[in-house]
Amino acid sequence: MDPVIIVGAGPVGLTLALALARQEVPCVVLDEGPGKDEPRPARTVVLREDTAALLERLTGQPLAQHGTHWAGWRSMRRKQVMREVTFGGDEPAPLHIAQHVLTVALRAALATEPLVEVAVDSRLDTVEQEPSGVTAHTRGPKGTWWRGSYLVGCDGPRSTVRKLQDIRFPGRTAVERHAVAALRTELPWADEALLHRMPPWRTSGPSAAEVTARPLPDGVWRLDWLLPPGKDLVTPELLLARIRETLAGWTGGPTPAYELLDTGVHTVHHRLARRWRVGRVFVAGDAAHLLGALGAQGLDEGLRDADNLAWKLALAWHHGPHEALLDSYQAERRGVVAGRLRAADQALPLLRGGGGLRAYVPGSARGHDALLTDGHLGRGSLGAPGAYAASPLAPRHLEGEVPVDTAPGEPVTDVRVTAEDGTFVQLRDRLGCGALLVVLVAPGTGVWDRKHWVTAGIMPRLAAAVAALPHPAELLVAESYPGAAAHTVLLVRPDGHLVAALGGVRPADLYSAAEATLGGPVKAEATAGSPSK
Repeated sequence: MDPVIIVGAGPVGLTLALALARQEVPCVVLDEGPGKDEPRPARTVVLREDTAALLERLTGQPLAQHGTHWAGWRSMRRKQVMREVTFGGDEPAPLHIAQHVLTVALRAALATEPLVEVAVDSRLDTVEQEPSGVTAHTRGPKGTWWRGSYLVGCDGPRSTVRKLQDIRFPGRTAVERHAVAALRTELPWADEALLHRMPPWRTSGPSAAEVTARPLPDGVWRLDWLLPPGKDLVTPELLLARIRETLAGWTGGPTPAYELLDTGVHTVHHRLARRWRVGRVFVAGDAAHLLGALGAQGLDEGLRDADNLAWKLALAWHHGPHEALLDSYQAERRGVVAGRLRAADQALPLLRGGGGLRAYVPGSARGHDALLTDGHLGRGSLGAPGAYAASPLAPRHLEGEVPVDTAPGEPVTDVRVTAEDGTFVQLRDRLGCGALLVVLVAPGTGVWDRKHWVTAGIMPRLAAAVAALPHPAELLVAESYPGAAAHTVLLVRPDGHLVAALGGVRPADLYSAAEATLGGPVKAEATAGSPSK
């Protein structure tokens, strides 16, 4: 069967290629550039715990060595500290990393992957599809035609794939603008991120209403100043003045020594593609959505797009197209991103509305700070990983379903489990291989060798039920899971979202839930690649 064609060699496209290769699906990545990324210290990304774990699983290396896990978070308003958060334990630390460093790590992992071909200097200009596959043409020094089973556009905000498929991309332009600088200096908050609203200095003309400092390795910081509405030019002189006054204001004296590494202007747009699938063609990442106000990170959502789509494409590639499963990519991912955009658009007028009575309402400043903190730290409606509660893949009417602390459709908690070979691993480490995961919660098993309990109690009956599922599944055993009673059985999707929690071994419910997760029974009359409506 023909490979999957991925257009775009940014973090989302490279992640999707690695995720598909891990599930034994060959890919061709069309890279319009030379295959190298220009170092830009001011262009960085903040990864949440789940997306950082996804990338570490795919690259096989800890990303912390390339970025910085924040030690804490501090919010200030004028001269007052509004909130402080210390990371560790129940509060996982975001990972801040330069985007070009992340891309280099992904490219290095792909270089050892025999199932992936990266075609550099290949700019897409034509896409044709028929029921049996997709044909794409690239221009450049080695312009040629490419044949694929599916094609995914991960080619950014100006996506050629999206335009060739005539997919509308409505939304708002320039929701916010930020002046950005990456510099090496010493600040009073080592490895702590800082959000400072209404800073008290006003020496370089109109003062920034908000400035954010995020640490990077080797004493480097990324600073962002929220710019006033309009299209006023950010001159080098204005930016240098802001750097000097901000550093002096934070250190309480003259401007400390600093080394300016990179500058830029970051413009936030809010847009959402009308369709994410047209037959055998999909869009993901910035080609499908743009968001980023209030600290929400667009790359996080793009990586979740790749994680969601990879196992579905892999199943269709290996076992034949399943239209309901492929259609669910748009239903799930577009629904989550649309909800996040609505939450940001509702919060923006409160946070950027200026003075008036709102400025004098008791507690309003702390409420606004809580909204911003949620966005920056990946919590709440502005930042937490989305749930697929209304997914078309959600099973219905399971008699044996029981509640746990994770609701159906939410990402599972990363607990320690015993694998089939008897080793102890983290649940998250078993994701991304295309198999369903069945987790039995069995207190006490963690202190006994697997050979003593694998043939005892309910294990044989559960193993038989797992073997009878309509898709390969791995049986794992956990000592405990938040909110789960003993003998609870969890069914988990390949991308780590909970399908259902069942009270005990219920083969019929388990089979029904697994079948629903795959989009229902495959119909023999389903035609490959029929366009979704």
